[in-house]
Amino acid sequence: MRTARSLFTFPNPVNEYAARTVATGVVTMCIAAVALDLPWLVVVVCLGFWARVLTGPTLSPLGQLATRVVAPRLPLEPRLVAGPPKRFAQGVGVAFSTTAAVLWVGLGLGLAGKVVLVALAAAAFLEAAFGLCLGCKTFALLMRAGVIPPEVCESCADITRRHPELAAEAA
Repeated sequence: MRTARSLFTFPNPVNEYAARTVATGVVTMCIAAVALDLPWLVVVVCLGFWARVLTGPTLSPLGQLATRVVAPRLPLEPRLVAGPPKRFAQGVGVAFSTTAAVLWVGLGLGLAGKVVLVALAAAAFLEAAFGLCLGCKTFALLMRAGVIPPEVCESCADITRRHPELAAEAA
């Protein structure tokens, strides 16, 4: 049985292919919401980001589909990446999707909400298609600037943890 504390965790490491699968779902839903003028769908996107940032894939149907169904069936070995940058990226998704939902659904500003949703879809597309996570890149910049302390992601702060061969070369 899961405790409340264990429910509100985020996996570390994360299978990058599962993350890219989630991003593909986000792109699909964002495009559908805008193209078909479905404001309720931006609420679904928003709730998905909130679920993933708070509990990883546990309470996210899209996260469950990605981690339990799609990624395990891909003909690729899992590519494990650090969890904290991916959680940060989900937090950025929360900011964008919540803004889009408030603008479009809450305030009736459909065009403004759609613009924010298209920006979110563009970022998710970069992750889905090319493995380029803008949230993760921002996380790295914030770590280098000292805004995010190294202990938040020790494997991010010390590249030799991910690439032991570099430690051997430096010695």
